[in-house]
Amino acid sequence: MNSKINILRSDHLGEKPDQKNLVFGKTFTDHMFVMDYREDKGWHSPKIVPYGPLQAAPSMLSFHYGQAVFEGLKAYKTQDGRVLLFRPEKNMERLNKTNERLCIPTIDVNFCVKAIKQLVSMERDWIPDAPGTSLYIRPFIIATDTTLKLRPSTSYRFMIILSPVGNYYPQGINPVNIYVETELVRSVQGGTGFAKFSGNYAASMKAQAQAEENGYVQVLWLDGIERKYVEEVGSMNVFFKIGDKVLTPSLEGTILPGITRDSVIRIIKRWNIPVEERKISIQEVYKAHKEGLLKEAFGTGTAAVISPIGELNWKGNKITINNEKTGKIAKKLYNTITGIQTGKIQDDYGWITEI
Repeated sequence: MNSKINILRSDHLGEKPDQKNLVFGKTFTDHMFVMDYREDKGWHSPKIVPYGPLQAAPSMLSFHYGQAVFEGLKAYKTQDGRVLLFRPEKNMERLNKTNERLCIPTIDVNFCVKAIKQLVSMERDWIPDAPGTSLYIRPFIIATDTTLKLRPSTSYRFMIILSPVGNYYPQGINPVNIYVETELVRSVQGGTGFAKFSGNYAASMKAQAQAEENGYVQVLWLDGIERKYVEEVGSMNVFFKIGDKVLTPSLEGTILPGITRDSVIRIIKRWNIPVEERKISIQEVYKAHKEGLLKEAFGTGTAAVISPIGELNWKGNKITINNEKTGKIAKKLYNTITGIQTGKIQDDYGWITEI
């Protein structure tokens, strides 16, 4: 593939939003990255063009059979004006694992990181610098063959769009309340639970809507076979501090291998806090709470970074965690990761890429 990225600049630049009132994923920057795939050419024609509508045939495969995958990462502006990315190569490596599961051609990780850097550099004036803000980066791939035959596409489009964002949850680092789903299923072993596949998120929407109707912010999924073992929160991996240990569900093909999750595990180990990746039953969590051993619970993900959990509701049995206050580990993790991401704390892990 020709690695040269052609650029077509927009003649109409948008107005930057008020940093104090940023809504997640509502405003988009002036330009986007586009690259196409064809069987006889591979990935080709990379370019940065004005952000705008796509032309798509009604018979395009992604509309009918769901071959659509995505990633999410962020760019941060430091106090001295530098622009930083947090582990972007890991997002592109994970995208390739999703691609393989969905019969989509893999991408060149290094080239796609280069494309992200070039696009973000062009749009650096869109990166907010108020506390808790960032530039959200959404790479995604859709199948573009025009046919109703059920088969993998032979053509694809890879795009990257950018959005200045504030906190994912309005309450920020304050604890959220979570509804434990016991009827609906998100994933099973052998399925696509480990992939950032659009269909996974569509399948989660009914439970999410029901949870919100009952006053809950997110859903905690249990395993799809026994409805017994904790898996993940809708948009986050989940951790529990029980006694002197931090526990998180092990990766067994049914949950997303989160990049923030991996970062949290590595940081906690460096702090010499015992951390275990294993199966955790919801009964174990409730038993630990009854015995006074459940000290903290929190979710981790790119969008929210760290989100403390203040309440769980499982079959109508509600428990309050840490008096609905942010725990010491959750707060320290949030400050550490966001500090590294924004250049306030030295990166001892080699996670930061500067643009």
